[in-house]
Amino acid sequence: MKFTEEHLWLRIEDGEDAITVGLTPYGVGELGDVTFVELPDEGDMISTDDPVVVIEADDDAVDILAPLDGEVIEVNSPLTRAPEVISEDPLGDGWLFKMNIEDVDALEELMDEATYQKYIR
Repeated sequence: MKFTEEHLWLRIEDGEDAITVGLTPYGVGELGDVTFVELPDEGDMISTDDPVVVIEADDDAVDILAPLDGEVIEVNSPLTRAPEVISEDPLGDGWLFKMNIEDVDALEELMDEATYQKYIR
């Protein structure tokens, strides 16, 4: 897994060219209880730092920014009916979207787990 300063995790799926993106448990804890999520559309082309997801939690709305350049290939659409899953299982069923990335080498610029743990302390 790789991590961003914006508290996203990125997991390269075995046997897939895609990465799965979600919010870290720390990031979820900073937001509070998630009550609403607006996901991107499959096929959307996104660029690093573009607003790609909107999450409402504890009466606050937050834009989640794209971690890398690429194309959204799948969204976790059940979250629109049960956004609380993001809070309950951020590393599992609470994933946000999958994307194909344009530059695989860009993953190397992101934090590994040990670096991320130091970052949030």
